[in-house]
Amino acid sequence: MLKFNKSHGLGNDMIIIDCRDGVRFDLNALASRLCNRITGIGADNMLVLADSDKADVRMRIFNSDGTEAQMCGNGIRCFAKYVYDRHIVNKTELTVETLGGIMRPSLDVKDGVVKNVTVNMGTPRFERADIPMLGEGDFLMQPLSVGSRTFFVSSMFMTIPHTVAFVDDVSQIDVARFGSLIERHRFYPEHTNVNFAQVVDRRNIIARPWERGCGVTLACGTGACACIVACVLAGKTEREANVHLQLGSLRIRYDESGSVFMTGPATSVFDGEIDI
Repeated sequence: MLKFNKSHGLGNDMIIIDCRDGVRFDLNALASRLCNRITGIGADNMLVLADSDKADVRMRIFNSDGTEAQMCGNGIRCFAKYVYDRHIVNKTELTVETLGGIMRPSLDVKDGVVKNVTVNMGTPRFERADIPMLGEGDFLMQPLSVGSRTFFVSSMFMTIPHTVAFVDDVSQIDVARFGSLIERHRFYPEHTNVNFAQVVDRRNIIARPWERGCGVTLACGTGACACIVACVLAGKTEREANVHLQLGSLRIRYDESGSVFMTGPATSVFDGEIDI
């Protein structure tokens, strides 16, 4: 029997398992099995808790297709709540080792309950070699044609590869179709996450994500960060703005130093056990 927790960040759901006593499984295969919504628990990804010699704890992220990811914005908030609630880390500011670097979640706790989590998501990188993306220089507010449409997009590395496509009305976009086409465009040798962004005003945007390794999700934390970075660079929003997703919003701040801060909720749904 494997014990697990099911959590979500604005509908971006994940399975969390504690492997501090050692890894007894093929984690890539396990993620694919457990994340299956018909024959498994069902989730966008699986988070693995492990010991770290660099931080308070280590988080590994596996997409629903079994591939391992560098970071997950909604995942880091849920992970921080998980280790705090279980007294694995008994402080409200902690360090978490990930493939995307050391992350530093800060928990807003009231009456013992985690209300929100703020994370410094680091500094975006724009050189194509860093994303990675074919060609030289950056790729900001450039036309990209896929299928029957041309989008103006901005690509960056925001702990993982992200491409933001600006649209007039996200409700009119076939996210699955065009997200998949952009993700696998020949420009992106390791594929890219895709975020369709509609600017409402200087303080608010609406976003709909497509995540490589997952597909359509209800929310993407790193994607929300990428959206505001792209908006700021294009002069479309202020440096601090709300990213509205289908089940709520994230507050993103792209400060003058270049760091991006994400604030949002984390929800634990249930604990359980499953035969493996």
